[in-house]
Amino acid sequence: MGDRFVAVEPWKFHKFGGSSLFDAACFRRVADIIKSQPAARVGVVVSAMGGMTDRLLQLTELAAKDDKQYEQELKALGDRYAAAADELLSTESRPGVIDQWLQDARDLTDMLRAVADTQTATQRSRDQVAGFGELWSTRLLAAYLGETLPDQRGGRWLDARDILTVRHGELGPAVNWPVSQRKFDQQIGNFEQGVVVITGFIAVDEEDCHTTLGRNGSDFSAAIFAALAGADELTIWTDVDGVMSGDPNRVPDAQIIDALSYNEALELAYFGAKVIHPQTLGPAIDNDITVLIRNTFAPDRPGSRIGATIEVGNSVKGITAIDRMALVNLEGTGMIGVPGTADRLFAALKQARVSVTLISQASSEHSICIAVPEELADKAKRVISGAFAEELKDGQIQRVDVTRAQSIIAVVGDNMAGAVGLAARFFSSLARAGINIRAIAQGSSERNISAVIDASESTRALRAVHSGFYLSTKTISIGVIGPGLVGGALLDQLHKQSEVLRDEFQIDLRVRAIGRSKAMIMDDRRIELADWRAAMEKSEQAFDLQKFVEHVDADHLPHAAIIDCTSNNEVAGQYANWLERGIHVVTPNKKAFSGSLAAYQALRVAARRGSAHYMYETTVGAALPIISTIRDLINTGDKVRSITGIFSGTLAYLFNVYDATKPFSEIVREAKSSGYTEPDPRDDLSGMDVARKLTILARELGLSLDIGGFPVQNLIPEKLRDAPVDEFLSGLADYDTEMESQFIAAREQGKVLRYVATLNDKGEAAVGLQMIPTDNPLANINLTDNIVQFVTDRYAQNPLVVQGPGAGPEVTAGGVFGDLLRLAAYLKGND
Repeated sequence: MGDRFVAVEPWKFHKFGGSSLFDAACFRRVADIIKSQPAARVGVVVSAMGGMTDRLLQLTELAAKDDKQYEQELKALGDRYAAAADELLSTESRPGVIDQWLQDARDLTDMLRAVADTQTATQRSRDQVAGFGELWSTRLLAAYLGETLPDQRGGRWLDARDILTVRHGELGPAVNWPVSQRKFDQQIGNFEQGVVVITGFIAVDEEDCHTTLGRNGSDFSAAIFAALAGADELTIWTDVDGVMSGDPNRVPDAQIIDALSYNEALELAYFGAKVIHPQTLGPAIDNDITVLIRNTFAPDRPGSRIGATIEVGNSVKGITAIDRMALVNLEGTGMIGVPGTADRLFAALKQARVSVTLISQASSEHSICIAVPEELADKAKRVISGAFAEELKDGQIQRVDVTRAQSIIAVVGDNMAGAVGLAARFFSSLARAGINIRAIAQGSSERNISAVIDASESTRALRAVHSGFYLSTKTISIGVIGPGLVGGALLDQLHKQSEVLRDEFQIDLRVRAIGRSKAMIMDDRRIELADWRAAMEKSEQAFDLQKFVEHVDADHLPHAAIIDCTSNNEVAGQYANWLERGIHVVTPNKKAFSGSLAAYQALRVAARRGSAHYMYETTVGAALPIISTIRDLINTGDKVRSITGIFSGTLAYLFNVYDATKPFSEIVREAKSSGYTEPDPRDDLSGMDVARKLTILARELGLSLDIGGFPVQNLIPEKLRDAPVDEFLSGLADYDTEMESQFIAAREQGKVLRYVATLNDKGEAAVGLQMIPTDNPLANINLTDNIVQFVTDRYAQNPLVVQGPGAGPEVTAGGVFGDLLRLAAYLKGND
């Protein structure tokens, strides 16, 4: 049989940076990743050990000062390298690697002495010194792989200077592809199986002198070698999980971008995304090589895939920023309609080697605005002023202005082209955060929209724009004040349901702050609700309402809501301020909505001004739909004629249980022991709680009702109203006969006693004990039920009745939770 052709599968290339090769443990981790690769031919391009290049360059700086400290610093580098070799290599292979290092150290010492003699470190000498780091790390990794990979797959070491030839031009190093390809084919063109470890960063120029590819040169090296090898895939291993939608150090909600196009990656790299360098993508684009960005320290994660074609995803892939910029503005009436103005401007800047990052020109041609690195601002102004000196003198050009301390915020994405509303969302996100835009630029490809803003607002802008594109419109930053019985139950309910709401309904309820009278806890992202009680107990941060509110009202989250589970007047007094600044309020606290009519009306005005919602269904009837029922009736055109109800679960319980076989005072004491009353039962017996609820309902009907404007029967004997609680409880027995006589009188008429609130459409209201016929729904309720009867035009003969548990922490918390979900629904509808 003749020879059979066997196709060799493409190379797979991997690049490991300095952070991935910091010490011996990192080398082992890298080796494990390489061992797991199934490809027959694997190329591994390696940077210097973490921090090594900077320390090598420091040697040249010390030598240029004729500072002999460079000798000790070089020894320290050798000690670090030897320690890693001792951990990784066997006694057989270690001496060879260390001997090579010692030879390099002698050569390096000679170079440094030459620098010290001339007290000048040329670029060539700096390149030569810096390149040793890659030589050392690749030799060490190759030796370790040679010992640990099976079947002699590993251990081949390749010096990039034997292959890679470049020339340096204005745009940086350019590869001499024909020469480099010929050398590559000669060296490893016939390599069919195994792992080759190649030095990154270093190369030779066309005079065969040592040079480097500059910062991030190892990534560029990896792409070049992948192209020379005809590889179809290059994985760049780093210390992050992939390309992020924003800088995670500045944008807490930054997400991994699963896939992005070459163009998107280039735009993000240009605008400051540090994970990948634009030069790296050149060879990948030209040779259709898929680039993967993955995390050395989490190799199980898929990372980001960069290629020519990608699956359609978010229209905007990333939000990034370039800081330390300046705006230079050329402005003048003489520019209008005059051809060649822009050409003169940019020709002058090019000649002065001033790089322009962004250009924005008014359609009237009255001004041209450019953004340049801040350190070049004075030079740019001087150059432009010189180019237009005559026009400035004659008044045809009015001025050349420089605005310093600027940042460029950019949104990037291929699918932005033709997508309606993206620019509006970008600019409205900045507007909602109160950020002023100084200049705008958009490429004709519509792949990028950029805005120039004050640098002091850069992080706030990144967060605001990122939230506008990446977060659900139903993402709410939440602060809970009063984590007592109701607040605590609410937090537990949120913990139980938050994951389901997030995954199934895209409702992201983020509790970011919890506060009580003496302490608070806050978290930039979200508080872990599984152990919020323990966190509160450990908290040493004193409660500060202003700081609490500022934290909840975060610029980078679409919406903020404060849930007040207290009965505190001071907290309720802040509602108007919060609503006016756009913070939504959810509360069972009755104080604000039953206070003075003027304060209540101010709340409504504040909510309109701030476009905020205030949700207070639980102020009346806990989780019962009482307020929403009134609104539904009114909104559908019905007319509410009267409301009659039992609004106190405590008083409902007392008069359900009381049958005159036990004194009323004893029933009160038992109810307190069972937790059916407030700690001080007089808070219930005074009738003020019911009066507040009736006032809230009256205002829902549009009635101008204030507490004090209608009778409220106080069940507390006048002599006991100011006594201590214990004295009140014992003294109440002296008045049992009065309650007993009222009970007997009602029974003789075939009625029962109930504490009832009444209201009609004329504004007539009353709260107090009533004798109720036994066939009336108010007479037939469970122990702590609330019940409300609505008589309306539609429900005239047969009143509409709402009945159910009207008290209890779990029930009330459930009602607050329901209000929060309704708020999320409203917010979605508004966006």
